[in-house]
Amino acid sequence: MASGRAESDTPMPTTETAPDGATSTVTDEEWKGMADVLTNVYAHRVEDGYDPTKLFQRKVNKRALPDYYEVIKEPMALSEIKKKVAQQEYKSFPEFVRDFALIPHNAQVYNRQDSQAYVDALEVKRALEQELQKLVDAKIVSADVTKLPYLGEIPEQDPLLPEEEEEEEEEDDEEDVDEELEEVDVEDEDDDDGKRRKRRGPRSTAAIMKREAGRGKDDAKEDPESRKKRGRPPRVDTPMEARIKAIMKAIRKPRNSQNKLMVSAFERIPDKAAMPEYHAEIKSPMAMDVLKRKLKRKKYHSVDHFMQDVELMFENAKQYNEEDSQIYKDAVHLQKESRKVAEQEKAKDDSEFVMEEGRIPMPNGILHNGELWKVGDWVHIQNANDLTKPIVAQIYRTWQDAEGSKWVNACWYYRPEQTVHRFDRHFLENEVVKTGQYRDHPIDEVVDRCFVMFVTRYNKGRPRDFPTDKEIYVCEARYNEENHKLNKIKTWASCLPDEVRDKDYVMDLFDAPRKLKKIPSPIAYLLKDEQKEIDDLPKPEWGAENAPPKIGAVHRRPRDPRDSPPPEPTPSPPPQPPPAPVMPTPSIPTPQINGYGDTRQHYPLVAPSPSPMPAPTPQLPHMASAYGVAAPTYHTHSQSPAPHSYQAAPQSTGYQAITPSLPLSTPQPPAAIPQYATPRAPPSYQQPAMQQPPGGYRAPQPVEVYVLPDHANASIPVDVREQFQRDEQGRVLFFTAPPANDSGFVKEEGQALGHSARYLAMRAKRDGQRAAKRKADEAGATEREEAAKKRREEAEEKLKKDVAALGAKAIDALGDQLALATKSELRALLGNEKAGALAKSLDRLVEVQGEAVSKRLAREAKVEQQKAASQKRITGMSVRLEEKM
Repeated sequence: MASGRAESDTPMPTTETAPDGATSTVTDEEWKGMADVLTNVYAHRVEDGYDPTKLFQRKVNKRALPDYYEVIKEPMALSEIKKKVAQQEYKSFPEFVRDFALIPHNAQVYNRQDSQAYVDALEVKRALEQELQKLVDAKIVSADVTKLPYLGEIPEQDPLLPEEEEEEEEEDDEEDVDEELEEVDVEDEDDDDGKRRKRRGPRSTAAIMKREAGRGKDDAKEDPESRKKRGRPPRVDTPMEARIKAIMKAIRKPRNSQNKLMVSAFERIPDKAAMPEYHAEIKSPMAMDVLKRKLKRKKYHSVDHFMQDVELMFENAKQYNEEDSQIYKDAVHLQKESRKVAEQEKAKDDSEFVMEEGRIPMPNGILHNGELWKVGDWVHIQNANDLTKPIVAQIYRTWQDAEGSKWVNACWYYRPEQTVHRFDRHFLENEVVKTGQYRDHPIDEVVDRCFVMFVTRYNKGRPRDFPTDKEIYVCEARYNEENHKLNKIKTWASCLPDEVRDKDYVMDLFDAPRKLKKIPSPIAYLLKDEQKEIDDLPKPEWGAENAPPKIGAVHRRPRDPRDSPPPEPTPSPPPQPPPAPVMPTPSIPTPQINGYGDTRQHYPLVAPSPSPMPAPTPQLPHMASAYGVAAPTYHTHSQSPAPHSYQAAPQSTGYQAITPSLPLSTPQPPAAIPQYATPRAPPSYQQPAMQQPPGGYRAPQPVEVYVLPDHANASIPVDVREQFQRDEQGRVLFFTAPPANDSGFVKEEGQALGHSARYLAMRAKRDGQRAAKRKADEAGATEREEAAKKRREEAEEKLKKDVAALGAKAIDALGDQLALATKSELRALLGNEKAGALAKSLDRLVEVQGEAVSKRLAREAKVEQQKAASQKRITGMSVRLEEKM
């Protein structure tokens, strides 16, 4: 048989149709064979009655999957083939075969191998080959034209998800995996002897510490890296949650006549794009994964509340499926089973659901030191390695042990100096990174509250009503301690406890989003000259048990391709170019006298210096921000306010080298050398005496004094504190710069270092002047406000009097007008001869008017008496509150 097959069967984006006007080579028998193939593929079903063609009957919705048409250049569907066959558009039989082959090929290219669409595509391909073979056997077409064309290679499946996405899913599924393991334990999993195996062990870090306590301290010291392994919060279920989990396990156990788990059809809600008719009929879909998610997020208040969703899930299945279908039968059986197990679990006593190790959950939080600590709170926890840097953490669990001690399980957040990273890594100010460390701590180790914000909100505002003396940190990455990598967080909710993922906090927004500043690594100085890119990753220095590393490490290893290059620190304003050299005057020494030569030849040889002094040793910009002297903000680094009205506390440690020539808060000019290179010696020349400082030069800020938080100061031995200058409360004072180099300064024996008496007197005088000025302003403001208020009251009173006077005049005028008009009308009616009768009528009218006025006054007086009698004074706390409201 002749064939109109194209010359090439490569996957080029062409329809491979015959030229316009070409006649079709398809015979009537072939048209009938095409229709039979299409009909039989439509009717193809697998063993359990499943239809594998459902996803391929129409083209993919571009709105539902916009990237599909970017990957698939030649989409095809069964409806398109059906239309072409009906309208006899095919010019040859191979053209029909190629269109049909496109359907499974496109599905294999776009979908992953473990997806249902990929499996269905293989089934459709197998059914197509069977139907085409039937045509060959019937001698309708030859075997050559029924061969499926080569449409291109199927891309290999990625072995792993991107690391940051994998870790996010790990956070979401940690407890799911644990529950699945428990389900396996509950099922009939017997060994050769017929005995059930139990594989569960203690899960909390407290249990692990107790279990490993007998191994000896030497073993713990030999493997400090064992502390970096990821963990998860311990299970602390209430009796209600334990009952619900028992019901879910019972639902998962039954199998149908085909030896398949009945619950498999109820695991997830059907995809809306694949089964739109299901969502059109079922208005409130429900599945097992939704039940599990709601249980994790504490959405159920009772077992009955949970059973409402279980009933909804099975009723939906019974409503959508036919009564003789397997899913309908499974739904009926599981519904009865769930009801029976629910009644059995509710009949049990709460004492039967005590957790392992005797843990008693405290879902409402722990009351300690007058404050309530609950799940989701951000806290500072004592750091045994460095009391000045408490552990930043978020509470995940709260419980009480068998001895009555109260515990919290918290997820640690590391500071940049506690991680291992590349030496040129930059961090945000006040940045922390999420870890996989979920550790148990006694409630006594909780020091204070703090707050951590995601990077996308940190620059827009601050949490409303959060105390200004508490720390607020920013987080944009999670830290993997296995391979020492920092991966950016895509979804902040995945980093929070399930109980608070749906909750949000109110923010006080800034007038405009603030630009976040990135600063170099605080431990970049640890990089050694001999370190190379091929070296192994360095290890952090571990210290006390149940505490983060003492200090991290830096390396030169190649940057990860997914990491962006390190941003440059926020530069200072560019310095103004040096002014043109001025001819020397008689009062200025000539260059020859100073030995510098011709100054006009010096300026082109060196870059202009941003200040008249030699460039000092480069300082880390984050030190300047930590000791700023601005008013207290949310960017403070202190734990408690210092007595000098500053919220900052010294962050310097034994790891940071500080140049003693300049105060820490002095802005550093940009150096002309790399950030971490060894500083060069200053130039051997000096500016001429007449040279003025550039316009971008900023004078050093005055020296400021700071103190440590109370708990950190108390940790310093008393004999050590007495060797240094202290304030009135006995706290050691820290200065942002060393004493001035004054040759006339003499330290008397036994006298502590400090400010001069002149400085202290001037400072006291300045503070007194400021206080007096503020007091005068406040007093003057009060007097002005009182005067303005008095003027307003007088004006209002005068206005009321004027209105009352005008009202009285208007009433009198109206009465006179009415009297004259009445008199004129009566005279017109009665005439002059009846003047006596007129006078009597007027007198009678006056009497009636007087009586009406008397009655009105009496009625008003009676009403006032009734009101006064009903308004009795009621005293009490509720009345006072109502009056305030």
